[in-house]
Amino acid sequence: MARARAGAGAPAPHTPHTHTKLKLMHPLDNVIWQALTTRDSQFAESFQEARRFVREVGPLGAFREYGAQGFASLAGLVGTGGTVGLFLDDPYESRVGWDFVVGAPLLQMVADNGIGSPALANAGAELIELGPQDSLEMIELTALTKPGPFGSRTHELGTYLGIRTQGKLVAMAGERLKVPGHTEVSAVCTHPEHTGKGYAGILMAEVMRRIRERGETPFLHVRADNGRAVEIYKRLGFRERKLGHFAVLRKA
Repeated sequence: MARARAGAGAPAPHTPHTHTKLKLMHPLDNVIWQALTTRDSQFAESFQEARRFVREVGPLGAFREYGAQGFASLAGLVGTGGTVGLFLDDPYESRVGWDFVVGAPLLQMVADNGIGSPALANAGAELIELGPQDSLEMIELTALTKPGPFGSRTHELGTYLGIRTQGKLVAMAGERLKVPGHTEVSAVCTHPEHTGKGYAGILMAEVMRRIRERGETPFLHVRADNGRAVEIYKRLGFRERKLGHFAVLRKA
């Protein structure tokens, strides 16, 4: 199976027709594809009409267009027994050759009203920038709290901030998908023993401030049935942009 990483034998450029079509698309539509073909392209593996993040970064992937050709390209990319996480416009419908693993309605929210995040008291919390030396703790915290997939190189996608208590990482938030003019706030989580202290809001507000400082718009994804989180994000200035669906698939 032939695979190519971005910058090393990648597929030929888009045809003029496709390029025009993509230029008319909003940056947050088919957002994983747009990230992997623009600002996150250095983390991409490619095969024909499909892209995915390198495995150490995460399991998310995408195709240029939903359909038989897209799924065929994706199959060539992940290989038999391989899994991939997709963001879809509609609920996943069974397809020959693929097993549905898990999925959920997924709400995309964006903070594009130009209003800064509310000032939040830090309750004595000191925010620290996380890096490679913190990777193991970040993986442990996300495995416990399950804000979404997090791998050994996910922290390379952008800035990650954390809060420590007695030397232990108890809360974090950072950046994931990046498309022109927009950066996703992701991996927002707090250790169960330290909830109720406002750590998530404090971290998100600072991540959002830094994104806006670069002249970009923050956005995020959250399970549509997570009403508590949705309300928190609304208070931080996010609005609901679109309802989609998340699906993890395995190539049979």
